[in-house]
Amino acid sequence: MQKSRRQYLYVIQELTSREIKRKYARSYLGIIWSVLNPLLTMTVLSAIFSTMFKRSIENFPIYYLTGYIIWQLYSEATRASMTVLVDNKSLLIKTKIPKIVFVMSRSYTALSNFFFSCIAYALMLAIFRITPSWTWLFFFYDLLIIMLFSVGVGAILSILYVFFADIKHLYGVILTLVMYLSAIFYPVDRLPEVMRDVLDYNPIYLFIYIMRTAVMEGEIPNTVVLIKATIISIVFFVAGIITFNKKQNEVMIHI
Repeated sequence: MQKSRRQYLYVIQELTSREIKRKYARSYLGIIWSVLNPLLTMTVLSAIFSTMFKRSIENFPIYYLTGYIIWQLYSEATRASMTVLVDNKSLLIKTKIPKIVFVMSRSYTALSNFFFSCIAYALMLAIFRITPSWTWLFFFYDLLIIMLFSVGVGAILSILYVFFADIKHLYGVILTLVMYLSAIFYPVDRLPEVMRDVLDYNPIYLFIYIMRTAVMEGEIPNTVVLIKATIISIVFFVAGIITFNKKQNEVMIHI
């Protein structure tokens, strides 16, 4: 059993390495873009919105960057997972590795890129003199539940894509909607109460809230939010794995 786990981890690492090399194959700066991209995006958005929200949001660039890197992690993990079965058709046929490993490899790739983005994030925290606190430990817990959620959603999307390729375009629209409902660049307290209630059930917003509270404010995130985010992540993870295992044989016929 332990040997099998080591083999699966090795496969995930190899698939991740391949994806990263493929992504930056034609780029001169390569992986450096994972650091530059959030910084450049933050600069543009800060120039546009910081004046508008400067009275409502302290340290707007950090506020935005915190939301952006969490959103980017989820978006990249689920988008990439969607096409993983079709992209690796030949490997799926030739190997006996559990197919869910391929989905996990895409989420792991997104996590690897996220850590490069964290270089930019750490730099901005230092520039804005955000004092380190023990509450930063919630950063790692937040990552754990984000990855559980992303793997679950990614597993469901990968199955759907095999039978309904147009889900790729539909999901792009859904991602945009969820992004605007995640309070990445605007203050929550300016929203009507009805919209705030909607945000309270948006898992991406919950993940962002946990990170902002623990890292930016140095406070313990609200217990109800932590429990809610954890339950949603576990439910989607379990639902994703069950759905994937139920449909994987049908996938091999259609693929």
